[in-house]
Amino acid sequence: MEFSYSAPRAGTVRRIALPKLLVAVYSLLILLVALSQPALAQNTGTLRGFVTDSLSGQRLPGVGIRLDGQTQGTASDATGAFRIANLPAGTYTVRTTALGYRGPATTVTLAAGAMQSVQLRLSAVSLSLQEVTVSQPQDPNQSLAAISHIDQVLRPVNSAQDLLRLVPGLFIAQHAGGGKAEQIFLRGFDADHGTDFAVSIDGLPVNMVSHAHGQGYADFHFVIPETVEQLRVYKGPYTARFGDFATAGAGEFTTKTSLERSQAKVELGQFDTRRALVMLDLLGNNKRHLLSKKPESAYVAAEYNFTNSYFDQKQHFKRFNGLAKYTGQLTDQTSLTLLGSHFTSNWDASGQVPERGVAEGLISRYGSIDPTEGGSTSRTNASAVLTTGLAHDAVLRQQAYYSKYDFSLYSNFTFFLQDPINGDGIQQVDDRHLFGYTATYDQETQLGSRRLHSTLGIGTRNDFSNLALRHTVRREVLDTVTNGRLYERNINAFLDETLTLTDQLTVNASVRADVFTFDFRGQLYDTTSLSLQPLRGRTTKARVSPKLNLYYELNPSVQLFVRSGIGFHSNDARGVIRGTVGDNVLPRAIGYEVGSTFKPLPSLVINTALWALHLQDELVYIGDAGEVESSGPTRRFGVDLAARYQLTPSLFADLDLNYNHGRQVDAPAGANYIPLAPSFTSIGGFTLKRPGGFTASLRYRYIDDRPANDDGSITARGYFLLDAVASYTSSRFQLGITVENLANVEWNQAQFATETRLPNEPLGTSVDELHFTPGTPFYLKGNFSVFF
Repeated sequence: MEFSYSAPRAGTVRRIALPKLLVAVYSLLILLVALSQPALAQNTGTLRGFVTDSLSGQRLPGVGIRLDGQTQGTASDATGAFRIANLPAGTYTVRTTALGYRGPATTVTLAAGAMQSVQLRLSAVSLSLQEVTVSQPQDPNQSLAAISHIDQVLRPVNSAQDLLRLVPGLFIAQHAGGGKAEQIFLRGFDADHGTDFAVSIDGLPVNMVSHAHGQGYADFHFVIPETVEQLRVYKGPYTARFGDFATAGAGEFTTKTSLERSQAKVELGQFDTRRALVMLDLLGNNKRHLLSKKPESAYVAAEYNFTNSYFDQKQHFKRFNGLAKYTGQLTDQTSLTLLGSHFTSNWDASGQVPERGVAEGLISRYGSIDPTEGGSTSRTNASAVLTTGLAHDAVLRQQAYYSKYDFSLYSNFTFFLQDPINGDGIQQVDDRHLFGYTATYDQETQLGSRRLHSTLGIGTRNDFSNLALRHTVRREVLDTVTNGRLYERNINAFLDETLTLTDQLTVNASVRADVFTFDFRGQLYDTTSLSLQPLRGRTTKARVSPKLNLYYELNPSVQLFVRSGIGFHSNDARGVIRGTVGDNVLPRAIGYEVGSTFKPLPSLVINTALWALHLQDELVYIGDAGEVESSGPTRRFGVDLAARYQLTPSLFADLDLNYNHGRQVDAPAGANYIPLAPSFTSIGGFTLKRPGGFTASLRYRYIDDRPANDDGSITARGYFLLDAVASYTSSRFQLGITVENLANVEWNQAQFATETRLPNEPLGTSVDELHFTPGTPFYLKGNFSVFF
């Protein structure tokens, strides 16, 4: 099997052969399918139906369907439909399993040769870990589903940043006044702002390719936290649905399809912090209709944030978010989701603080060398999703989306190192249009008593952007360093097959193909080139990424898994066209792991994995030069442990432990550290949820000391923090309080080893040392909500 493409200008054809292992796996699957096709007996029938939310009437996908005394089972598809064929005539008890939902057992009598229909209505219930199951019949690769659902119910979420922290083992750091994307740490990666972790919300990609501030830049601040309903976490490059940036993992967020009730919320906190939120249900439990007489929901949400933060220089941070969403069942087989959102933000920032500046008394810990840093950004999104149930138990899901994105950031990383008179201030500009389309065709096939789930997906993403890097002083432009037009296109396709080989063993094999076109048209002379011509060019590259995963259900409380796959992250288009990245246009990531999700006690859920990841090229973005540097290949391995325990009906405990060991492969010993890559992190806490509406949580975050440069001569300092949250909720109102950094610890949030020169230091001198953004001191915030 081969995948071919032709580069438009070079006129050459490259052929990429799929690994023989994957071909062998597919051959085995075909053989098993052929052997498992018995002649259908005349005394069998088919059970089919829909699963719905008892309150809103909306269809529920991914609900497990099991029959008492039978090994056969399935899960509802994207339209909420399910089907179990080849059942002997008789009477069956149908049970459902869904996190956060409960439905009554339903008795169905099935006649020979008949097709019996049933509708299952589920109601939302309070969390009980005894009812949590470890298997995921619809998506076996989502082995963290139970963990992430528990966290969503228990962990307090007060901001868009807190949403990212719901990913087990993920740490974030902010270092530009709260307005730019957070720095992400996961599985031994300093993933910068998203280079090695893919993020999406309602199918909209968050990561930006060839961004003005860094590859994979993922600004999640356009999401209103109260609107998020679900998070699906995938660690490692093992799922074919994800392509670019999904090396350490991927997080899929989904907003609510409907509101149980409307809400108005006000928050007040220290440092002039103010926030207002409104969420309005527009249809009132389907008493009114828009496009259909069948179940519909529509709501709008808006929030406004302001804070001066805790720095000496007031941050004047402002942010507005607006969202409108419609979900409707147009026919029994077709649903439509429409979404529109707008986000805008502007702020001032104190930047990174040099340790010697504080030690010498030049500035305080919360001061700044250049107080004119900061920026503004905005994003407008539109999305339409049409889901259609087809014949032969197939589902077609199509999504078209558009984003208009603007970004302007003023920074000063090296202070007065390059320009001793005006300083080294820069402005990074990104003016972008993003168009995309994705389609998936899912089909469930009954092969005798076995189930084969097939997914075929195609998609395209097109980025059009004006990128600029300018030299500034006090936000006034002195000269332009780089300026040009970007066009970057990705066309992708994948095939995913999941077959239940036995009652316990499931195999998931898939392959993904991506073709990238990088086109950059510089409008200034490229001073890094001997020809002194504008940087211009067009290149096409491709990557084939096979995956193979095995899942074994030892018993209903223990699932074992072995996973392997190839993923990648793309490189910056300017580096691709300039040729500074060599052959590492789409650096490959090879990952594999073994692990288990199990329940040693009825109220204890544990997920553990022993993993390794080999990255072909580690990218380092040099923001003040607008260039990407290669650090060469890296190798990582580690152990993840996540535990969730319900001590009493009201008291829950959670614990995440993550150990990582990573090194640069080609660097000599002693100079082969991966800068800022954490080696040990831990998150945990206790949560109390009383039936009367009182909730309280005490949580900690810990990250260890780690090298900040290649030889470890500079150390990024770890920290241990305590946070607390308490709230009381009734049918009409909610009152809450949040305390961050309960012990008022001095800690460094973002840290870098940077060579700089301060304004009071002699010309021609510089110091390479730790620069940091101080973390939040003791911070108190209260909130009040009204439901109506």
